[in-house]
Amino acid sequence: MESLLKTETEEIIHDNQEYTLFSWSKQKGTNPIAVKYGEGVYLYHYDGKRYIDFSSGLMNVNIGHGDQRITAAVVKQMQEVSYVTPSCVTKVRGELGKKLAAICPGDLNKAFFTLCGATSIENGIKLARLYTGRHKILSRYQSYHGASIGAISASGDPRRIPVDAQQAPNFVHFDLPYAYRYEHGEENLLKDSISQMERIIAYEGSNNIAAILLEGQSGSSGCFLYPAGYLKAIREICNKYEILLIMDEVMSGFGRTGKWFGFQHHDIVPDMIAMAKGLTCGYLPFGCLMVSDKIAAKYDDAVLPLGLTYSAHPVSCAAALETLKIYEEDNLIDNAIAMGKYVDSRIEELKKKHPSIGDWRNQGLLGCIELVKNRKTKEPMAPFNAKPDEMTIMNKVAAKIKELGMYTFVRWSFIFIAPPLCVTKEQIDEGLNIISQAISIADASYVES
Repeated sequence: MESLLKTETEEIIHDNQEYTLFSWSKQKGTNPIAVKYGEGVYLYHYDGKRYIDFSSGLMNVNIGHGDQRITAAVVKQMQEVSYVTPSCVTKVRGELGKKLAAICPGDLNKAFFTLCGATSIENGIKLARLYTGRHKILSRYQSYHGASIGAISASGDPRRIPVDAQQAPNFVHFDLPYAYRYEHGEENLLKDSISQMERIIAYEGSNNIAAILLEGQSGSSGCFLYPAGYLKAIREICNKYEILLIMDEVMSGFGRTGKWFGFQHHDIVPDMIAMAKGLTCGYLPFGCLMVSDKIAAKYDDAVLPLGLTYSAHPVSCAAALETLKIYEEDNLIDNAIAMGKYVDSRIEELKKKHPSIGDWRNQGLLGCIELVKNRKTKEPMAPFNAKPDEMTIMNKVAAKIKELGMYTFVRWSFIFIAPPLCVTKEQIDEGLNIISQAISIADASYVES
């Protein structure tokens, strides 16, 4: 039986490597986990090995794996109708739009349904330009908004660099330092950041700027926390210059940070919200661009020039509506708050044990450990956009995490901790024990002052 399973696993991996392409990876030498099924916070390999998923897939499986309530909702919808054109309507489309309007603050009451995070961002950018008649979009270095050409051009992530020659025009990036590495003191960070934004707007011309695009909470760039008061100040700047504010909640939305949306920690209301990931938790591809009544009203008597073949796909709408019910029925947002605090306390204990832990940044269950070679100099264990030869230590850390039975996101000097929101204290302890063993490898490269 063991031999048969091994043969089956090898065949599955071979077929995937031979006939499919892998994202963000060289194609030779991949060593993927062959996932047979998932349940809760765990993934199960075809050979029976169990992996605890500490990054919720790609920070999207918020409700956990294998929830058959989604299956039932999807099957029920498919038994009625699986597809209608976006010019037709279904009951589930209206119910989902109404539910999202209830969740969203302010006058964010109009949903344009998309296919994923990138298409939500693309349509948000397009609508901002159409609505304002302006063309420039301001966004942050060290941010990620998606892999399509517009979304990757808006991103400040180094994954955009290989396609810089083909990038979409009229994206302007600004730097927003984070407190751990800001050389002029945390007390000056907010003032300096807002002053920089005012200068950039003056340089670029406020009457040219359609929107400022920001993540509700920093994600794959390193979970950088906004300086207290920053988003509120940005909202005021947008009001002052009649610039739209688009919040990218693709990763930070739907309870991940302990609120429905990350920006709600900052007492603001944006003009648009881009959503995906936690909207269906990866059970089906889906996204949404939530738009204010003010913006939507412009198109009451004018054509809205947005469209997608699969917009408002009824089966995906059904998955999303059921997902939102699960957040509420299972009290997942409350659990994210409680478990986030528990993770915070446990990381404080690990800091005493592991000198290579330089910083821990977290909001709810969207957290990141940053490893350093020295706490005084804060030299990272691997630099930003590290080359392969600079990743030697962190690759060993990542390999150890996988060997010990964990799937999570390791990038440069960062280890991400973002388990499904249904996680328990016992499962957090299990996961942090694995991470602690792996960090011991980095500790061996720590250099005392």
